[in-house]
Amino acid sequence: MNMQLSATQIAALIQGTVEGDASVTVNSLGKIEEAEQMQLSFLANDKYEEFLYTTKASIVIVNQHLNLKKPVAATLIRVADAYLAFSLLLEKYDEQFTNQLSGVQQPSYVAPSVQIGNNVFIGVFACINENVKLGKNTKIYSGVFLGNNVIVGDNAIIYPGVKIFHNCIIGNNVIIHAGAVIGSDGFGFASQADGSFKKIPQIGNVVIEDDVEIGANTTIDRATMGSTRIKKGTKLDNLIQVAHNVEIGNNSAIAAQSGISGSTKIGNNVMLGGQVGIAGHIQIGDGVKIAAQSGATKSIESGKTVSGTPAFEHTAELRSQAIKRKLPDLEKRIQELEELVKKLMAEKVQ
Repeated sequence: MNMQLSATQIAALIQGTVEGDASVTVNSLGKIEEAEQMQLSFLANDKYEEFLYTTKASIVIVNQHLNLKKPVAATLIRVADAYLAFSLLLEKYDEQFTNQLSGVQQPSYVAPSVQIGNNVFIGVFACINENVKLGKNTKIYSGVFLGNNVIVGDNAIIYPGVKIFHNCIIGNNVIIHAGAVIGSDGFGFASQADGSFKKIPQIGNVVIEDDVEIGANTTIDRATMGSTRIKKGTKLDNLIQVAHNVEIGNNSAIAAQSGISGSTKIGNNVMLGGQVGIAGHIQIGDGVKIAAQSGATKSIESGKTVSGTPAFEHTAELRSQAIKRKLPDLEKRIQELEELVKKLMAEKVQ
């Protein structure tokens, strides 16, 4: 924060109720276990409650129904959801910084045919090629490459080093983090009689719809034909590979190091844990949850929660894992039973 805010002002911003000195002010943010005086913090996880009673933070945002076990020195602001309330303040803080950026820094290259909306920022060493369209309030940071005919909507943030290749379309309120590559060639090759591979031209594009966020160093391949599409509200973590002609539905969330093979369709509100692998040409239904390090090789019905490789119903997989852990003991019992049977058979013969 570059300006001081009182507890009363903060409570008004996040629709909270002040408990303590409403006139106390803060000028920066801090974690509850490390915060100093004049800092604002929050408590959303019960594991950190012990720090509430020792923190030096001047103001702490807490959940409405938190029952205090000890006296608290800080002024409290009670809200329905402390985590969401604090995230709203972080958003305001971030907006304060980004709104200061405007104009075109030099040296950079902006083709004469580029259309630039109001209050756009283009950072140093950016390269904006022919017929690109940039919506209002969009921020293009240093070292970004935008190929011919790229369209970027309003209020987008494209962080340093992002590469967006020709003909790709980026919607409104999209955030793309550093090093991401959008629209590189899909992995398309035809096997030849002599064992070599012939490259198949990738003439499609990538469409990123509104309110999508894409993590650092994530790669999204352009379609062979048509579009690779990430639909509205979906969030992609860092280091994700999305192959050509993949479609990901609305409001899905995919954790780091996951890989989605070509032409797979992922539904709405899907959640993938870290390092999930999904085979090509299958369908993942709405609301599916796939646990970390799982491998989906077949289509999955809507609403299912799966894990393992190959992935199948999660509770069944947990039972299988429990049985696997018992295998050494089961083997020992079988050996003991075999010895007992041999002994009984020997006694019967006698």
